[in-house]
Amino acid sequence: MPMNPMELRRVMGHFATGVAIITTRDKEATPYGLTANALTSLSLNPPLVLICVDKNVQCYPCFEESRIFAINFLSEGQAEISRRFATKGIEKFSGIAWRLSDNGLAIIEGTMGYIECRLIQTIEGGDHTIYIGEGISAAASGERPLIFFKGNYHRLSSGE
Repeated sequence: MPMNPMELRRVMGHFATGVAIITTRDKEATPYGLTANALTSLSLNPPLVLICVDKNVQCYPCFEESRIFAINFLSEGQAEISRRFATKGIEKFSGIAWRLSDNGLAIIEGTMGYIECRLIQTIEGGDHTIYIGEGISAAASGERPLIFFKGNYHRLSSGE
């Protein structure tokens, strides 16, 4: 018998993660985004990453339409951006600094960095879809990370 979903959430909440905004676009090139912490590097050669996307988010169809996405790694002062992109029914990009990349993806300013990816594989995973992307462009800024732990945002201590 499977475990209770809320128990899984509680236990996984004890695993500290970084926070990212995944951006993509629809067929009209309108940018979309969502907050995520279910992502990881998968391979260095070729450069592959994977992200997990809830099938109920508004931008879910855009991943298949555009076959491209960007992972924007949030820096320690960007908790409000994380909250904004996790909230339904609001204009996600309003009031935040972002630019359009050469690949047509929204890149959020002030992040730790980003990776732009071409979607190469899709795997069904319960109420989420796992997207595997091949890195096509990346940059890092040297900013410090935003951390998510036990349902709250945190910063690394100054000794890190």
